[in-house]
Amino acid sequence: MGFLKRIIKSTHRDGALASQKSSFDHLTEEQLEHHLSISRYGSFKLTDAVRPSYNLDVVPSAGYRKDKYYDNETGAEIPVLLVAQTSERLMDLFVDLLDPLGEEVDLVLETSHQQAAGVHRDLYRESIDAPVLKSILWDHEELLLNDGCAGMAVLNPRVPYEVQFDEHKLIIVYGQDLTPFEAVLREHGIDCRRELKFITEAEHVHSSTAEYAEEFEQLCYTFGIER
Repeated sequence: MGFLKRIIKSTHRDGALASQKSSFDHLTEEQLEHHLSISRYGSFKLTDAVRPSYNLDVVPSAGYRKDKYYDNETGAEIPVLLVAQTSERLMDLFVDLLDPLGEEVDLVLETSHQQAAGVHRDLYRESIDAPVLKSILWDHEELLLNDGCAGMAVLNPRVPYEVQFDEHKLIIVYGQDLTPFEAVLREHGIDCRRELKFITEAEHVHSSTAEYAEEFEQLCYTFGIER
């Protein structure tokens, strides 16, 4: 299915005004269609979920960056790994990054279907066996990779660790000791790059379809999550 036949949402970098000039302004239909048809940048291939700005403020590439998350309510500082991987290897990486969480995990499904730009809903499921979770994820691989309105987080509050697979198809890992996750990244040949920029740090567009929205509902039913 062509990218222009999908539901497309434009998103500016965090904190930008909605009225800010977009790189997509004043493009002809041919220019827009050509840009949205491009999924490969060198050795890196995007999923169908997202595309960068027309002027390529950020050129997608594989790698990971270390960062910190600051919890304003508790004042806690939590180490974070931000990860980008080419689409051909992305699902394998995400599934392998779930291993350090243990054999029983909690799940949060995130959806922005039929929501305003920048708004999403979180749907919770507690206590699911990790092998069962992974099997279901593989059954819905196409949805998880290519739906720009769906994401998830898998966590073990007893450890505690959290692995998020967001709408942009980036992987974000939270936890005090992230050594086990960095070991998985090395096994997958993912390099740590201090200056790495992600597609979320500039204007970009999300993409979805009505079929993906329906499949997301089926996924919720499979996990026993009430909408």
